[in-house]
Amino acid sequence: MRMTMFAAMAAAIAMGGAAFAQTMPTNVHAMNGMLMDAKGMTLYTWDNDKEANKSACTGNCLANWPRLTADAADKDTGDWKVITNADGSKQWAYKGKPLYYFVMDKNSGDKLGDGRGNGVWHIAKP
Repeated sequence: MRMTMFAAMAAAIAMGGAAFAQTMPTNVHAMNGMLMDAKGMTLYTWDNDKEANKSACTGNCLANWPRLTADAADKDTGDWKVITNADGSKQWAYKGKPLYYFVMDKNSGDKLGDGRGNGVWHIAKP
């Protein structure tokens, strides 16, 4: 009986993790409490994105903080939304926050962007 209960709990936990993974874009995963792309590059949010599902990052901002782009065929799924920017490009947003990379992150797992810009850039968390 006890083993069955543990097996059932383990299955429920595994299915919960699978359900979370199924609601994410295929090119994104959660690892060590952070959101990363398929290559392990850290994703960020920006406090200056005040309106939900709308990016305020343009010009020089985008030169340093490239968008996590979405393909034309990508569709909203759960907390994940495909947003259209003023220039017509598509970008992923998670829970209303557009997602970005930081150009100084060169290797998988780098997180040099966290706290940049007087603390307005943050590692995206699931």
